[in-house]
Amino acid sequence: MNPIIDGILSLEGGYTNNPHDRGGETNWGITEAVARANGYQGEMKELTREEAYAILENSYWIKPGFESISHLSWPISFELCDAAVNIGPHFPCIWLQRWLNALNKEQHLYHDLKVDGHIGTMTLKALEQFLQARGSEGEEVLLKALNCSQGAYYLTITEEKVQNEQFIYGWLNKRVA
Repeated sequence: MNPIIDGILSLEGGYTNNPHDRGGETNWGITEAVARANGYQGEMKELTREEAYAILENSYWIKPGFESISHLSWPISFELCDAAVNIGPHFPCIWLQRWLNALNKEQHLYHDLKVDGHIGTMTLKALEQFLQARGSEGEEVLLKALNCSQGAYYLTITEEKVQNEQFIYGWLNKRVA
């Protein structure tokens, strides 16, 4: 069992169907659209923790490359995976690449990355070099930076859609730490 996926499942909890939530019916953090895209055919209320675990692991851990990041930093992989479950993996991957570029000391630590939202060899190597150069303090700074981007994202989508005001407090409380 993956402690990161277990932690996210605990955070997400069970079934919800808030009419103001763009995701619609959701169970264990899995929207109906994501469940269907992963082959789930049943009622969303009946999605089991085990089925949700498999979907989360595949769609929000393995596919985006956060599993590879976990070999370098569990806290950063958790932060990225948790954000991805809430908003999709694209933005967290972009945030990581942008922050790695901003934190590379004018390319003295490593070359700038192409910001494409794909966690590949170059992104992993840059993260490894950043962590080697900056150590545990750098890991904490990068976590803060990722949280800054996540908070700014929530503010933007709330300003764009007033219905998100009912969610933003909880997002900031549970997701931005």
